[in-house]
Amino acid sequence: MDQNILTIIIVIAVILIAFAIWASIRKKRTDHLRDQFGEEYDRTLEAQGGRDAAEANLEAREERVKTLDIRPLTSEEHARFADEWREVKSVFVDSPTEAVLHADRMLATMMTAKGFPMADFDHRFEDLTVNHADVARHYRAGHDIADRHNTGETTTEDMRQAMKHYEALYDRLVSDAERGASPAATTATSGRAESGATSHRPTPVTDTMNTRATGRPANDGTVTADLDGDGHADTRGRDLDGDGDADIVRRDRDGDGHADRVEIRRD
Repeated sequence: MDQNILTIIIVIAVILIAFAIWASIRKKRTDHLRDQFGEEYDRTLEAQGGRDAAEANLEAREERVKTLDIRPLTSEEHARFADEWREVKSVFVDSPTEAVLHADRMLATMMTAKGFPMADFDHRFEDLTVNHADVARHYRAGHDIADRHNTGETTTEDMRQAMKHYEALYDRLVSDAERGASPAATTATSGRAESGATSHRPTPVTDTMNTRATGRPANDGTVTADLDGDGHADTRGRDLDGDGDADIVRRDRDGDGHADRVEIRRD
């Protein structure tokens, strides 16, 4: 065989092998990004107008998030945000818009507490998609509804949907805090249990009203009042600041043992 022909064949073979390796690497890259980002991959592909640009954008997000110190919420932060979230949901009954806007601000604060940088919504959203793409889409959907409120294009049902979207993100942001307390907190809790000590952290507020009225704050922060002298609480509240007055009040108007109205009080 002519030496020139042999050289050409070898060169072509090398090119084909190199192309096959490149195609395999690119496919693995694409498969990884699709698995990592899910629907966000397609959204970014459409926004960027091409696969190369879209994948470069997604890889840049991955590299940026690797430099962040994302951490679980502490038990104290978790308790504080849980109280605030219950307040947000109770306010929704009378003021859906106020509740949604409050939820939007609260989630941004939670993300900052966990280690996401203080930035505009788009950057927070992009950072969130790296490890939480499934709930990041809820964050975007809720935020879009909140933004549309400024143009007067939203209804109460829209606000209800926004709260559902926001709740999906809230649940994810607190999930790791719920699963793992710090060793110090675990030790302290265990020590209190062994010594028979009682925790005074307020427990979650429920709608149950049919409890004996005390007329004074209980150890867990509950405040009840017997208004009709039947020996049962007609109002039941939560004393959050320890001043002896209820800050979150639930009223049983029809005597069925469940709250008919929730009031938020500020000193």
